[in-house]
Amino acid sequence: MGILIINGCSSVDKKNSAGIYPENKTEYYVSEVWKSDQGDGTFINPILHADYSDPDVIRVGDDYYMTVSSFNCAPGLPILHSKDLVNWTIINYAINKIVPEYVFDVPQHSKGVWAPVIRYHKNEFYIYWGDPDFGVYMVKTKNPAGLWEAPVLVMEGKGIIDPCPLWDGENTYLIHAWAGSRAGINSVLTINQMNSEGTKVIDEGKHVFDGHEKHHTLEGPKLYKKDGYYYVFAPAGGVATGWQLVLRSKNIYGPYEEKVVLEQGSTAINGPHQGAWITTPNGDSWFFHFQDKEVYGRVLFLEPLSWEKDWPVIGKDLDGNGIGEPVLKEKKPNVGKQYPIQTPQENDDFNNGKYGIQWQWYGNPSIKWSAQIPGTDYLRLFCMSKKELPNLWDAPNLLLQKLPAENFTTTTKVKLNIEWETAGKTAGLLMMGQSYAYAGISFEEGSFWVKQVVCTDAIAGAKEKVIAKKKLQKNEVFLRMEVKSPDANCLFSFSEDGKNFQPIGESFKAQKDLWISAKMGIFSISEANVRMGSYADFDWFKVSK
Repeated sequence: MGILIINGCSSVDKKNSAGIYPENKTEYYVSEVWKSDQGDGTFINPILHADYSDPDVIRVGDDYYMTVSSFNCAPGLPILHSKDLVNWTIINYAINKIVPEYVFDVPQHSKGVWAPVIRYHKNEFYIYWGDPDFGVYMVKTKNPAGLWEAPVLVMEGKGIIDPCPLWDGENTYLIHAWAGSRAGINSVLTINQMNSEGTKVIDEGKHVFDGHEKHHTLEGPKLYKKDGYYYVFAPAGGVATGWQLVLRSKNIYGPYEEKVVLEQGSTAINGPHQGAWITTPNGDSWFFHFQDKEVYGRVLFLEPLSWEKDWPVIGKDLDGNGIGEPVLKEKKPNVGKQYPIQTPQENDDFNNGKYGIQWQWYGNPSIKWSAQIPGTDYLRLFCMSKKELPNLWDAPNLLLQKLPAENFTTTTKVKLNIEWETAGKTAGLLMMGQSYAYAGISFEEGSFWVKQVVCTDAIAGAKEKVIAKKKLQKNEVFLRMEVKSPDANCLFSFSEDGKNFQPIGESFKAQKDLWISAKMGIFSISEANVRMGSYADFDWFKVSK
């Protein structure tokens, strides 16, 4: 069986395109808090215990590339790389700013980049994604770790989501689903024809499958061709409660036979939802999907896949009903050799004044938010005004990353530099979601204070509440947040010497954002109607047990 890159013009716009981050490249970073590779030839699921939603994966030669949904966070469309399907690292983003830029300069929670697909065709990498409010976009490149071309609007319209292309001889197709919230219909899959370049849809499309009777909320289709069959892998039944459906037909427009191939069954793995079929060089098949773990996000699973009578069998049929179920531990894929254990980056020393590739802003980034001066060994974030915002929910200048495990501790060192003795400036360590909490250093009443702040129901415009505050001897503090399962309960503490930490405030139960997990990170903010100026220097950020 061949490689599954079958199928799966614009100019380079450096403002909108993202490129590799050479200053922040970390060789073989290994997390202290979660690693899938057990070092004995086996792996455990999830392979990534972080919010890697709607994964799609391809192989090109001996290299595997993944992209996932990034919604309103920027840069968007993270590109991850692996040599063995288990050990992954972040190497790039395909877009620096989400388009239309003027819309996403302000956080658009739950909107933006939905369910992308990555394909390789004629020596170029393509990513297609659906924006539920604007249509289907595409970016491409010859080097996934380099610059990607500016986005092209392939198909304009509302509610057109989850696209997947297929180059099939002289024909080029695009299958997609529908978001009922915008389109007024869902549970239907539609195929359009595109031009040969894959840059424009050229017909109105044809519906090829209706899931209303048995497969409600059918979405996320991935279109493949194998041994004369067209296959559509598509989840149904909802993110947290659904199953994985596979359709097949000898004709791309159907009629399609159907078979449920993966479900929760007797396991504790709810969902199993939306993913990608991939083959190794020796022809073995594997399947990626996610599990919705609420506040921790959509964590990534890798399942064995075999073929019986031209149907895929995913996972293991543990309860004997003929449908596969997710596995928790499995022998690693046979890729011909062993590769070092590595995980997506978490820690950051902010070398050369820059932040690492694991970070994303809450909205399209602005050069005004940070200094990033070469030769410095800290990240300087300017205290940007909240203006009319009641809290941080719609503040785009929050620098955040994914939660890496169920249990972990994160610590940072920050120095708040005040200009003109201006009060109302705060910088801190944040757990962000629909409600949020942080430990921060602020300047008030002519002194520096450390405080814990909680904002309950931030999504509804609630005000922040100071839970506790203590006076500091200087403008520098170490801030710590311990996160405990099962509910991502957060305990904050601080230290003035980096050794002796004192608890501050009360415990806080983290909450997810819309469609994404809670996220942790740092920020530097100014209250409205105070004099501009002041900045925070973050020395480092570390994740530990």
